[in-house]
Amino acid sequence: MISPPDVIQTEAQPAAVIHITVPRSEMQNVFGPAVSELMAVLAAQGIVPLSAVFAHHLTTSASDFDFELGAIIAGTVTPAGRVKPGQLPAARVARTAYTGPYEGLHGAWTEFGAWMGANGHKPAGSLWEIYSAGPQYTSDPGAWCTELFRPLDLPSAP
Repeated sequence: MISPPDVIQTEAQPAAVIHITVPRSEMQNVFGPAVSELMAVLAAQGIVPLSAVFAHHLTTSASDFDFELGAIIAGTVTPAGRVKPGQLPAARVARTAYTGPYEGLHGAWTEFGAWMGANGHKPAGSLWEIYSAGPQYTSDPGAWCTELFRPLDLPSAP
């Protein structure tokens, strides 16, 4: 279900973001329009995204999503409407990729979490997904690819 995970150090990456807090049941209704809004602002400012769209989940709860929808860019976006400058953080992260429809992401995160636990990694803070291949690339949900990133607590000193 997921590719073999590994652990890497990421660098901070500038991004254009929209902060969204929404009940989980409303995610499908707000995500697409927010992507269109983000891309329209970037196009109006002559900014070409350096990445596919991502969702940087700031907190997680059973009822709501609190996240920044964004795209990595070179430089800085000028705030416009809900779009503002942001970033993906520098962090030591576990990463993997999931290929398949978005409905399978919960299972992918569960599998990824089990790998982290079995390998002695303790998740910390936020998490993010980069939708590297989705409906904008192919109509086949089985070919969609989502990269999963989970910051890790640093190991304790001996």
